[in-house]
Amino acid sequence: MESRVLVLGAGFAGLELATTLSEALGEEAGVTLIDANDSFVFGYSKLDVMFGREPAEAVHLHYSEIDKPGVRFARERITAIDPENRTVETDAGTHTAEYLVIALGADYDAAATPGIELGRNEFYSVPGAEYLAGVVPSFAEGNAVIGVCGAPYKCPPAPSEACLLLHDQLVGSGTRSSCSITFVSPLGTPVPPSPATSEALLEAFADRDIEFLGGTRVAAIADGSVALDDGREIPCDLFLGVPKHRAPDVVVASGMTEDGYIPVDPRTLATGHPNVWACGDVATIGVPKAGVFAEGAARVVASAIVASVRSGSADDLYEGRGSCYIEFGDGRVGRVDVDFLGGPQPTGVFQPPSDALVAEKVEFGSSRRARWF
Repeated sequence: MESRVLVLGAGFAGLELATTLSEALGEEAGVTLIDANDSFVFGYSKLDVMFGREPAEAVHLHYSEIDKPGVRFARERITAIDPENRTVETDAGTHTAEYLVIALGADYDAAATPGIELGRNEFYSVPGAEYLAGVVPSFAEGNAVIGVCGAPYKCPPAPSEACLLLHDQLVGSGTRSSCSITFVSPLGTPVPPSPATSEALLEAFADRDIEFLGGTRVAAIADGSVALDDGREIPCDLFLGVPKHRAPDVVVASGMTEDGYIPVDPRTLATGHPNVWACGDVATIGVPKAGVFAEGAARVVASAIVASVRSGSADDLYEGRGSCYIEFGDGRVGRVDVDFLGGPQPTGVFQPPSDALVAEKVEFGSSRRARWF
């Protein structure tokens, strides 16, 4: 099976890349978009599922609804990647392409943390969030721990959001006074690039009697306790976990990774192989593993491919900028605007919670659904 452009992974990066190429090249795009799943889910929707704000079936955006000129979706499992020859093996056959983009994201390494069970005590997968939606409402007494098992991890503000939303749920059920909430994070502050955002979150934790343990990670989970990597052990009756992340096995087997992920030029997303790019969570760029950053990187890759197809030059460079919405509880939403590559150090500007940002977050999701599907 031959394609002009072969895109591996239909997350933020893959969907934006396919859409941008279709807009620019139409039927000439010749994109094959491959993913083993049948649908896409926004990361923040997992919190909606875990806290009963949305049923799991409502948050799936099905790839069968993609209908764009020059784009074909193939639901296949990738079994091997040959970047040198731009050849990909799947459970359905062999694909070759003129241009290859790897956007397979990051997988979860449950084996790295004893006691982590995918689909049971973590909320970073839809099955895990769905399972916990049936567990969290019955938690009425004891110690809750929101724990991160390693860094980097997707959507750095999400565990902070989970703490605040759990507080809201316990207040609503009248059981907050019988429960403690502890947030364990390998990051020293909730959002390191933005001191103002971290300060606002720490203030929100203090107001709600949520304990923040920064600079340490969860090393193991057992019945009734959580072990930290600094030697401490804390009581735990409800664990809501963020598993350690790693590149997918098939990416590691390709020989492209260094220190766990694919190294790329941070401005062009190019790998060391001609006409092969990597973007999103699978790549080492120097930005957070978050959808908005993957989306921006995909637009730069699309620009390079369009320029090559048209025998032109690509001038677009990745800027490493993005905005993340943050749930502060009580129906409030804030935002942090971060620039990771524009200066010697990453910087972040905090936008306090407001009604406008609540609406803006809704628009963020609806606009991308309309654009990609």
